[in-house]
Amino acid sequence: MRKPLLLLGLLLFVVTVITGCGGGKEQPQAKAEPVNLNIAAAASLQDAAGELKTIYEKQHTDVKLTYNFASSGTLQKQIEEGAPADLFISAGKSQMDTLAEKGLIIDASRKNLLGNELVLIAGKDSQLSDFKGLTDTNIAKISIGTPETVPAGKYAKEALSYMKLWDPIQSKLVLAKDVRQVLTYVETGNVDAGLVYRSDTIGSEKIKIVAAAPAESHKPIVYPMAVVKNTTHQKEAEDFAGFLFSDEAAKVFKDYGFKLIESNN
Repeated sequence: MRKPLLLLGLLLFVVTVITGCGGGKEQPQAKAEPVNLNIAAAASLQDAAGELKTIYEKQHTDVKLTYNFASSGTLQKQIEEGAPADLFISAGKSQMDTLAEKGLIIDASRKNLLGNELVLIAGKDSQLSDFKGLTDTNIAKISIGTPETVPAGKYAKEALSYMKLWDPIQSKLVLAKDVRQVLTYVETGNVDAGLVYRSDTIGSEKIKIVAAAPAESHKPIVYPMAVVKNTTHQKEAEDFAGFLFSDEAAKVFKDYGFKLIESNN
């Protein structure tokens, strides 16, 4: 009887020693979930933003970017209603001004990020050659963004009014929810012409640029950016905003037809 008891005691001793040694080691910690940044961005930024997301997430594995693309006016309303957003990039100054007046952005974070150019586009085989041709009878439908909510539409209205074309083409206008919808309408032949940003035309093989609107015909096209006040990730949002001013980001923006702004004030 003593031999089995001795063996059992020895076995218990060995188990205790092994367990004790193991208990002194720190258990590996679970990897932290990446911070999810919600970026509310003007629809015209869609292509460039997609490439920037790939670059940034590769460099910052602890951050995941989620974009919400829409017209700047729509995004402004969403932010006012409390939709999740850490950073807002608008294609128009007035939308950012409104949010600033309501105390919904961090004023110190506001900077002008980009510029753009307003252009008249038509189908690749169109005979349209200038803005005046919009009054011709063979141009039946012309699309612009809804001026009240789409900055590109507001600039289009200003430019057409400057050229004394706004009233003559009223019956031909097809209003779109954002500038990308204008591009789609022209690409699919649903309209004969449209006004979009030059950056929207990059990569499209179905349209041609007919003419650029004179710079003096509309207010300067500026894309302001700011951190939203109710963000719970202010540092990460500010870090990403800083990245958007880097040389690496500048190259992407230029490749997609945007204009860089020298001053960030």
